[in-house]
Amino acid sequence: MDCQVPRPTPDWSVSADTQVVRIRAGQLAPAAQTDHVAEETPVALEYNGISHATMLATPSDLEDFALGFSLTEGIVGSASDVRGIDLDPRPDGIVVQLEIASACLARLKERRRAMSGRTGCGLCGVETLPEVLRPVPPLPDGEPFAVQLLLDAMRALRPHQRLHDVTGATHAAGWADAQGQIQLVREDVGRHNALDKLIGALARAGLPAATGLALVSSRASFEMVQKTASARIGVLAAVSAPTALAIRLAQQSNLTLVGFARNADATLYSHPERIRA
Repeated sequence: MDCQVPRPTPDWSVSADTQVVRIRAGQLAPAAQTDHVAEETPVALEYNGISHATMLATPSDLEDFALGFSLTEGIVGSASDVRGIDLDPRPDGIVVQLEIASACLARLKERRRAMSGRTGCGLCGVETLPEVLRPVPPLPDGEPFAVQLLLDAMRALRPHQRLHDVTGATHAAGWADAQGQIQLVREDVGRHNALDKLIGALARAGLPAATGLALVSSRASFEMVQKTASARIGVLAAVSAPTALAIRLAQQSNLTLVGFARNADATLYSHPERIRA
């Protein structure tokens, strides 16, 4: 149940109404109708007053997003390195102001990159190839999950996609515990953002991320694997396909990568030993 983490983000609108003319069965509808569309908002992240990244995101759960992004990008090592998060709404977007430990700020200054994100693109603006392909420490072996538990958890993700139900335009990232029960779900117009929000929510809640499964309603790109492994989650299940680079990173980082997880089917691309009959 998506209720374990306080969600104090102010009530910025996550969707808007617009007038549309529908085509059904090849025929134009006689009149315009109201439709609901997802909002995209520029979200800028500042660390100790220094601007670092601007992404387009759904304006919800921004504290989770900021913390998750900071963790998966290696800007901070743990949630305790973030001393405070403030949201500063402005006419052209939202600035998320983070106060981080001085040691983390020093490391950030050493590896700073100018990054301007677009929807669905988490690597825009990375300055060097090593920054893209930064290594992830291998995950430890974990207890295997029953295949039926995995499939049931993946099916259970869809009913939690409330914003998608309204707009049809957002991705979801969810975390299921060792019993396959969905505990957290976050949504965003960007699949990377949704996963960062989930990882931030897990850290804020103090949930044992390594004991569960990460589930995403998208394809499994390299960065989705990188973020999941950085969060020390051993299984990433995606509703669509992985990329070859994502599979190679999953193999190297000892992560079980599952693709095409739909209904009673799935494909295991790496470390199938974590899934048992």
